[in-house]
Parts: sequence; structure tokens; C-alpha cells
Amino acid sequence: MESLKAAYPDAELVLLGTRMHAELFAGRPSPVGEVFLLPPARGVHEPDGEPFDEAEQRKFFDRVGPVDLAVQVHGGGRNSHPFLRRLHATWMVGARTPDAEEPERWVPFRYYQHEVMRALEVAGLAGAPPVALEPSITVTDTDLAIADEALRGLPRPVVAVHPSATDPRRRWPAERFAEVIAKLAGDGAASVVLGTPAEQDLVDEVTSLTRQRLSDPELVRPLTGLSLPGLCGVLAGCGVFVGNDSGPRHLARAVGTPAVGVYWMGNVINAGPFGRSRDRILISWTTHCPVCGVDVTREDLPRCAHDVSFVDSVRTADVLAETQDLLG
Repeated sequence: MESLKAAYPDAELVLLGTRMHAELFAGRPSPVGEVFLLPPARGVHEPDGEPFDEAEQRKFFDRVGPVDLAVQVHGGGRNSHPFLRRLHATWMVGARTPDAEEPERWVPFRYYQHEVMRALEVAGLAGAPPVALEPSITVTDTDLAIADEALRGLPRPVVAVHPSATDPRRRWPAERFAEVIAKLAGDGAASVVLGTPAEQDLVDEVTSLTRQRLSDPELVRPLTGLSLPGLCGVLAGCGVFVGNDSGPRHLARAVGTPAVGVYWMGNVINAGPFGRSRDRILISWTTHCPVCGVDVTREDLPRCAHDVSFVDSVRTADVLAETQDLLG
């Protein structure tokens, strides 16, 4: 969207997204002019418990369309291209799998491609060359005010820890995070353990395992249920982020906080950071499911049913060393 805004500065850019996007960009300087909330739609937006309502979809398209340009970076287009066609766009660009309909301009969708580069390649189809390689988000006074309250009383530096990930296979074990936090506390650093309310049990587990190792249990603080502005502020107020390949890790880097990330090797290709001065990654080279032995590098095979960690081979000492280096 930064590239599109630079190429077409007089255009109005709207983001078709969710309530989280609307909360994130409300009142925040960005190329996003407005966020239109997606209706439930199969293969495009499937919130839990919300039925698919054709009348609601028609109301959405009547409100948003027609548009001059539709830019699809949602995936291979099997579901998103027919959805966007209903905006009556003059031009549509996007990535495409062989079974998806063709936009006016498109690039082949291949799973193993960095998602930033894929999005920039698609934007290039619309005449928008890259202006930045790494996403950035402006931190506002509102963000920082919420963070001041959330971090009040903690000594500096503060380390932000996010032990979860949407896919359980991307989660480093809770006890490893606890070991790292306890070692950092010995160096004088406090930590906050971040998560959503749905991740409360994991946050509590990491917090409890850490406090068992500390003489001062107040050096680690669980923080769940932060608003997105609050999360931006907390991340910006921390000296370093430690966590799995997850949304909060990418958000930490977008607000300028150095980050240590635990990655499965395939996710390094799709979502790994480009630099190493303020980004460090520890890579698990797991190629087969530890339970059933299926080759997990093959995108043509169905996902196996096992949710064991694919990243538990990453060593605690390596994560700790990279974190200490960034803090130093």
C-alpha cells in the first residue's frame, strides 16, 4: 500500500479487512485511507460462528464498488478473484494458481515465496515500484500512553515475549521461554509475556515456570487482552522482542523494536526478516513430522493431523545469546 500510494498519491486507498485492521489503523498515519470490514465469505473471510449471508455481501459490494483497481494479495485467487470481481474493478492484479480465474495482470502463485516480495511483485503489476522492503507502522501518543500504564513499575530494559503462534507447530516449548526470561532477569531485565485472551493458559504457563526460577517474581508480568494500539505501544517500549514466527513478532519489527525469532525453515522463506542488525532468527531444520514421518516440506501433500512442535530443536542457549546481543 505504501508503493501504491507513492505511485498514485491522489488515489484513495481502501483496505478490505477485519475489525483488527480497523482498530490498528484508526487515527494512525498510514497509506490506508479507510478500512472496509469484509463480510463473511467462503475462502476469503470466515470468522467463527458468523453465517454466510448473500444479502450482507451484496450490501458490502454496493458500498465499496465500483473501483478503478483491485489488488489481490490474499493468496492464489481461487476464492478471492471471484469475490473481487464483484467490485466491478476496471483493473485487477494478483497472484494466481492454475485453477483460479485470470485477473487482467497476474503472477504465478507459488507457496514458497516471501510474502512481502509477493505483495510487492503484485503491486508492480499495477505500476507501483517498491518504495520500502520492510513494513513500518507509526507509533502514536495513544499507543505510548496505554503502554506507560501496562509497563508501569517494571525496571528497564523490558523484554517482550510472545510464546504462541496460530499454528502449534511453530511454537517453541514454554519451558524454553521460561529459561530465557529467567536468565535475562539475572542480567537485570524485566519481561512481559504477551498473548490474547485465548492464549491465557500458555501465557500463565510461561509466567509460572519463569517465576519458579526467580527470586523476584515481579520481574515477569503477563499481559493479555491488550488492544492493538496498546500492543503497538508496549512493543515500542521494549528493548527487544523474543518469540515465534507470529503476528506480534512482525508488529514488533514494524514499530522498530529489535526481534529474536524462532522459525521453522519453511517459514523463513515465506516470512523471515531480511536484515540481521536488528533481526535475529534461529532456524529449525525439521523436514518430517516427528510423529508420522510425513515430509512437511511438500506443499502438495495434505497437512498431517499432528500439532507437535517443529521448532523444539532450536537451542535455548542460542536464543539467549542473540537476545543478550541485541540488548547490549
